[in-house]
Amino acid sequence: MNEISPDQLLSQIRALGKNLQVPTVSPADAIAKPAGSSEFGQLLKSSLNAVNEAQQTAGALKTGFENGTSDASLAEVMIAAQKADLSFRAVTEVRNKLVQAYQDIMNMPV
Repeated sequence: MNEISPDQLLSQIRALGKNLQVPTVSPADAIAKPAGSSEFGQLLKSSLNAVNEAQQTAGALKTGFENGTSDASLAEVMIAAQKADLSFRAVTEVRNKLVQAYQDIMNMPV
């Protein structure tokens, strides 16, 4: 498989970041209503489901291409596989950052 360059990954992340719509929150709202864990949990769950769906789609395209039962071209199969791989790597990095943040918090002196 082709290696993914960090510059390419960073540019894709920045492009996705531009599409996000972040609501403005005043400081009083942030103190009065802390962000619920259900929102974060829902976001995490939907992200993991999207990664799983990408991997399932890539697997189905690969199997169909190998068996000759799919109309997908080799390029489409490879693109789907690379998308699934990239999304899985991104989820792995997010997990690593969350674990590191948790460990940093747990190691803080009280």
